[in-house]
This record gives sequence, C-alpha cells and structure tokens, in this order.
Amino acid sequence: MKRSLALGLTLLSGVAIGATAIQGLHAQAKPPTYVVVAIRSVSDADSYRPVIEKAPALIKEGGGTFLVRSNDIISLDGTPPKRFVLLQFDSAEKAQAWYNMPGMKELNAIRAKSTDSLAFIVQGVAN
Repeated sequence: MKRSLALGLTLLSGVAIGATAIQGLHAQAKPPTYVVVAIRSVSDADSYRPVIEKAPALIKEGGGTFLVRSNDIISLDGTPPKRFVLLQFDSAEKAQAWYNMPGMKELNAIRAKSTDSLAFIVQGVAN
C-alpha cells in the first residue's frame, strides 16, 4: 500500500511539474510581428510593377510570410486602400532587417514614387 501511495504521489508531482513547465514555455513565447502595407492609390502602374514582381522573393529571403495580399477589399467604414498586404515575421528586429535590405530599399523607393501608400510594423498578441 505504501509503495502504491508513493508511486501515485510521484506521478502526481511529475504531472504538476510538467504543467508548470509548459505554462512557463507559453509565457515565454514571443508574439508575432506584422508588417502592414496599404496602397491607397497607384499613380504609375508601370513603375509599380517591379514591386509586385520582386517583393515576394525578398520577403521570403528576409524571413517573412504573406498572410494577406489582395486588391479585393470590402469597406466596412471609410475608404479602403486599393491594395493591402499583411506580412508576418518572427520579431520586430527581423521585420526591420528585411525592410532595410538593399533590394527592399530599392523597391520601397519605387513604391513611394509610384503610389500613395504607407507601411508600418505592429506587434501581435501571443496566444
């Protein structure tokens, strides 16, 4: 009987320690970081075309992934952008490093000249 009780208490202790460790790991999980690009209007479609063609490879190279890239936007309130892009990165530092890559600097300069747009980094919520 004592052996069964000791085994049961040992098992219960192991479960409690494991549950505590898992909670600690979840608490340490970093929230994702997002880059939002909203293209309000395109003033020169021909000049803007290289951005659409070259950006996916640079996003992948920089460690980002597309979550949304669309021209199909339904307004709920206000005027929606003509194009919307949402990228996910592991951290704000990785997102900033991607944005500062020489190839992206070139594409961002083209985007700035050929569109009315904005881009920014936002921190997500850890789940």
